[in-house]
Amino acid sequence: QVQLVESGGGLVQAGGSLRLSCAASGRTFSSYTMGWFRQAPGKERDFVARISWSNGRTYYADFVKGRFTISRDNAKNTVYLQLNSLKAEDTAVYYCAASRYSSGSDQNDYAYWGQGTQVTVSS
Repeated sequence: QVQLVESGGGLVQAGGSLRLSCAASGRTFSSYTMGWFRQAPGKERDFVARISWSNGRTYYADFVKGRFTISRDNAKNTVYLQLNSLKAEDTAVYYCAASRYSSGSDQNDYAYWGQGTQVTVSS
């Protein structure tokens, strides 16, 4: 059974940084695309970033604008999202997700999801 467990969220001041982790287990993820999404209160869930587990290729939402970095550690089966220069509007629950058949950004293509980790940025 696939499990994705996020950690690393918290409360941070504007301009600060956080590193989110997503520990994956339950199968071999070498052919998967791993994505990060976020959902702010009262809003829809949005794509943030994705990474191909096989070749490390990354893609980001426009609003990231060089502030966030997605990476992976194959040995630890863990995907990271480094959040820098955080803004109040980055406040959201951040979700890790896995897609076996798609390399895109549509959340409907991601079959496996973690429980989410809260990021709160104070201004």
